[in-house]
Order: sequence, then structure tokens, then C-alpha cells
Amino acid sequence: MAAIENLNMTFSPRAFALLSLGAPLLAAVSAQAQEASLVDEIVVTGVPVQATNIILPEGAAAAAPDSAGLVARLPGAALIDNGGVSGQVQYRGLFGDRVLVRINDQRFHTGGPNSMDPPLHYAPTPLVQSISVDRGISPVRNGPGLAGGVNAQLKQVGFGSNAALVPRYDLGLTYRSVDDSHGVGGVVGIANDRFRANLLGSREEGGDTRFPGGVIRDSGFRRDVYGLAAGWRSGVGDLALDLRRQETGASGNPPFALDILWFDTDFARVAFSSPAKDRVRVEASLGYAAIDHGMDNYSLRPGPAQAAMRRLSLATSETLSGDVRLITGAADRSFSVGADFEQADRNVLITHPDNRNFFIGSLPDIDLSRVGAFVEWRGAVRGVEAELGLRVDRHDISAGQALTGPAVPVGPTGLAAAFNAGDRDWNDETVDVAARFWRELGAFTPRVTLARKTRTPNAVERFSWMPTEASGGLADGNTYVGSRDLRGETAWIVEGGFDWRSGGAYARPTAYFRRVDDYIHGVPFDDTPGVADTPVEMISAMNGDPTPLRFANVDAELYGFDMDFGLRLTDQLRLDGVATYVRGRRRDIRDALYRITPPTLRLAATWEQADWSLSAEAVGTAKQSRVSVSNDEQPSGGYGVVNIRGDWHVRPGVRFEAGIENLLDRAYRNHLAGRNRVMQSGVAVGERMPGAGRGGFIALKVAY
Repeated sequence: MAAIENLNMTFSPRAFALLSLGAPLLAAVSAQAQEASLVDEIVVTGVPVQATNIILPEGAAAAAPDSAGLVARLPGAALIDNGGVSGQVQYRGLFGDRVLVRINDQRFHTGGPNSMDPPLHYAPTPLVQSISVDRGISPVRNGPGLAGGVNAQLKQVGFGSNAALVPRYDLGLTYRSVDDSHGVGGVVGIANDRFRANLLGSREEGGDTRFPGGVIRDSGFRRDVYGLAAGWRSGVGDLALDLRRQETGASGNPPFALDILWFDTDFARVAFSSPAKDRVRVEASLGYAAIDHGMDNYSLRPGPAQAAMRRLSLATSETLSGDVRLITGAADRSFSVGADFEQADRNVLITHPDNRNFFIGSLPDIDLSRVGAFVEWRGAVRGVEAELGLRVDRHDISAGQALTGPAVPVGPTGLAAAFNAGDRDWNDETVDVAARFWRELGAFTPRVTLARKTRTPNAVERFSWMPTEASGGLADGNTYVGSRDLRGETAWIVEGGFDWRSGGAYARPTAYFRRVDDYIHGVPFDDTPGVADTPVEMISAMNGDPTPLRFANVDAELYGFDMDFGLRLTDQLRLDGVATYVRGRRRDIRDALYRITPPTLRLAATWEQADWSLSAEAVGTAKQSRVSVSNDEQPSGGYGVVNIRGDWHVRPGVRFEAGIENLLDRAYRNHLAGRNRVMQSGVAVGERMPGAGRGGFIALKVAY
């Protein structure tokens, strides 16, 4: 029981010291909100020089509560819906740790071994100011990452234009009928040209989602966020402080074996940046995140028939991160050098709620650290603009001893002993290189990207010694074990495309190819799948899966094409579209990669007037027959849905939005959806989760 008690989360001295840095600042800082900027709908604008998409969440009240639903509207992106507040972003076939996701520029390790809290879980839609998505790859200055980067900026007030302190606010209220969910949130504060401060908060709650033919049991959610932000501006630069607490309550995860009981999470970050006009500038930050997590298989869903199979799992995660960057030159002609680090501690303990002698340390005392350095150059050669970057990182990860209680059967106890007797330390160095080139030729801008990007195995992939369904969010129903001899992934990337705009028309197509060496993928545990001739297979079979998988290095490649495009037909009518096509396959055997989004086309027609607009959107998804045999993945059929949404500028600073999702109440199943694990639901156990049925939404937003 002592092992269980040790998992109770408290603020460590590190956290207290970091949080206390804000006390003197808060005593002096007062603030005002920045000018409110309301946008008609989700707006995706390209900035070729930065190779970044900017997403503004206005007009998207019906998206999933997590902002992953907003990102899914971009070219190459898709939503992996593992629960109401557990959505993940897939980008060009890659997801999970392979996508570099930050909140307010802060990197951190999530708490759940099955990614019930992927990073965008901590960016509730009512609080999102904007989301930036790096097209193709993430710059090396943001840290290592195999795919593109995502950075969600939460709402805050900005500095004012003069010395007068002025109050500001940005608040919103939403309701969705398909799950009877509601959300309210925003910021209230004051600011002048030297100081700013605001309170931040949101509350979201929803019930079970309805679909044509029934109700998805155990799909409700509850989440609260509160915090504050402050800043001080002087001739030396800007100093900023963010403090935030998030409490996710009982929330269902039908594709997983367990549901969320709680996520209690604290964030703290201090940051400094020199004035933008300085020829030599410094940017630095220090961040801390602490996550306490509980999950079980009986509180929200019908419990196991055998009481002995009830499980309560407890997990914790702490991350301390920091970075510093020195920049010389102007924004478009600069050289920068910097360093960053991450230090994380993780624990996962499986228990029985009624038997204090049953506990299994499935991820025991995991210690992860990374220290990196990078250089970047932004300039031009013979009229060709370029951004070149190089980074080197040192990675270390170790595990403590796996503990098991006296009530644990001999099989898992033996696996723990074997794990403890083996080598539980690993370290390596990685090198990332990124090169972007483009040339502005009036309305036409061709662009090319070349890169070498890396990713190291995470704790689940390397140190999961007990066969469980913890897989980082794969939700494929398989049990997995890790491999301590895993090598890091290395991707060789080439992509090319162009941005074109002329009059009222635009198009931004991109074709890409990624060759990934040592791609980490689930493979059969041994050469005799289905024959329980090892302790791992025997234990897995007793838990319902006679064919467990282990994480292993394979060779893979991903390639595809995506674009966004549009045409203004009249002063009032415009058409916009997004197309995505991606293929992923293994190179070592004839098999597809798991959970690759099928071809998708999104078309929208919008009629705009001075103070209102109305949009009709059609989303078509093709069938997916290229599936992973290794993961027992099943093919899916194609489908199409129709959505309508509109907005009305009631007066300056007040906006009303409404719409209907899945207008025709079409029954469909997204290929990226997991398999249902909840009994007595409208969805049979083992079936792919259905998409939501017809549902209306309304939203009221006020800002000043």
C-alpha cells in the first residue's frame, strides 16, 4: 500500500520555487485585454515564409471539445477520436509522440500511458486563441519531432497602446445537442502599455453521444480550467508568467479498457523576450507541469463479471523544461543559436480497488531527460529564400524496479523479476537537420523542404514489461509489451509544392515522401503467434488476448498529397476546399501501417454579408482497404456528411453562431475510430466506434 500512497501528487520543491517566481510580478502587474478580433469561421491562412498555418477557432463551436478537432480541418490532418476529451492529431499519417505538440510554447510529458490526455487535452476549445501548425516539418528550434508541429495559444489579454489601464474580456458560451454538452470560458483582465494581467477559466460538461441507431455509452466528459497570466514590458524586454490548473473529472473512453476518473494537472511557465527591434535578441523560458491521473474499468461503465478483474490504475508525471535562444539580425535575415532541456519523471501503478495487496508497477520510476542545442539561419541565396537548421540532442531514460504485491499471481511476479534483472538504462544522441527553400514570384511561390528528423522510443514502447493494452493511444484492442533494445526512429523527408493566389482564387498543393528507418510498430511477440509458449503470451491469453504484440523496429515509408484551395465567385459567394491523401506502408514486409486516414475531401460554400454569413459544407471520405494485418486492423467503408453553420454580428464585440452537424443524420464510422470496449452500449463490443448523429449547436461570444 505504501507504493500506492507514494503516487499521491503534491507540488515538489521545484514546482513551488517556479511558481513563487510569479509572486513579485503579480503584486505589481495589472492588465488589459488586447483588441478583440472575431473571425467569421475557422480561418486557415498560409504564410509561406514561415511555412505555418494559423487556425482561429471562431465558427467551429461544434468541433470536438479538444482543439484536436480544429486541427483536423487542415490539409494532411485528421482527428483520432479516443473519447470526448482525448482526441489526438494525425498529421500526414503520423500521430502520438511523432507530432510535436505544445501548449503556449511549452513542451511536457502527458500523464496517461494510453494517452487519455494527449497534449491538446490541455487546450479546451473555449480557451483557445489560435493554433499554429507547421507545414510538413517543425523547425529545429522547437525541439525534436518526426512530423509537423502544433502549438496552441490560449487566450490572454495583450498590452495596451498607452498608459491608461483599461478592462478587457473575451468570453464564450456554447451548447451542442448531440451530447447535451455545454461549455463556458474565457479571460477577464486589464492592461496598459507596460503591464497586463488576466484571469482565465472554463467549464465543460457533456453526456453520452447519440448516433443514428443508438447512444454511445460512457462517452460523457467533464473538465474545468482556471488560472492567470501576467506580463511586464520595459526597455529591456517582456517578462511573462502563466499559471494554470486543470481538473478533468469522470470522462468516458469507450475505445479503451479503462475510463478517466481524474486528471489533476498544474502548469507554470515564465518567459522572457527582448524587444523585437533589437539587432541582438534573447528569448528564454522555464516551464513545469505536474499530472496526477486515475482510471478504472467499473465506475462509469458496467464492471467486469468477475470482481477479481476490477482495476484502478494510478499514474503521475512531472516535467521540468527550459530553453534559451540568442538571435541576431532581422526577422527575415537572421542567425540564431540556442539550447533546451526536458527532465521528466513518470509512474504507473495497477491496483485492485478492494485488495490492497494487489498492485503492479507497470511503469516504475521512469526517469527521462533530454538536453539539446541548435543553430538556425534565415536568409537568401541568389533570390531563393531559405531557412536552415541543425540540432543535436542527448537522451537518457531509465526505469526503477517493478514492484508487485503479495496478491499478484506468480506469472506477473516472474515477469517483474526478469525485468528487474535486466538492463534498465538507455542513452543515445540524435541529430536533426531541416532545410526549407522557397522563391516568391509574384502570385506564385514554389517551395521545397528537405529534412532528417528523429524520435526516440517513449517509456511505454521501451519499458512496458507487463502485457497490457497501454499503447500510447492505439486503441486497437491488442495487448503490448515494450522492447528495451529499441532504436530511435530516423525519417528522411522530401516535400515540394507551391502557393498560388490570383484575384479571388488560391491553391496550396504539397506532395511529400517520408522514409522512416527503425519505425516503431507492433509485431507478433514471437514466431509462433497464437501458441502460448512464453510467460508473456500465457498472461496475455489469461487477460483475453492470445496474440500479444511487442514494440519493435521495422522500416516504413509514408507518402501523399494534400492541398487547400478556393475561389471567390462573387462579392458574396466563395468556395473553399481541403483535400488529403496519404499512404503508409512497411518496407520490411508487405503490410500497411496502422491507422492511416483514408482519402478525404472537404468542400464549403459560404455566402457573406456585412454582418452575417452562412456556410454549407460537404465532407467526403473514401473507403480504406489498405490496413495493417499486424494490428488486426479492419477495412472501413466510405461516407459523406453535410454540415451547415452561420454567424451573426449582433453588434461590435458580440457574435452569435449556430449550425447543424451531420444534417442528413448519416450513419458512418470513421476509419481512425477505435473499437468499443463498453458493454450494454448502443455499439456492440468490438465494433468500430460510430460517428455522431445529427446535432445542432449554438454559441454566443462577447469581447471588449
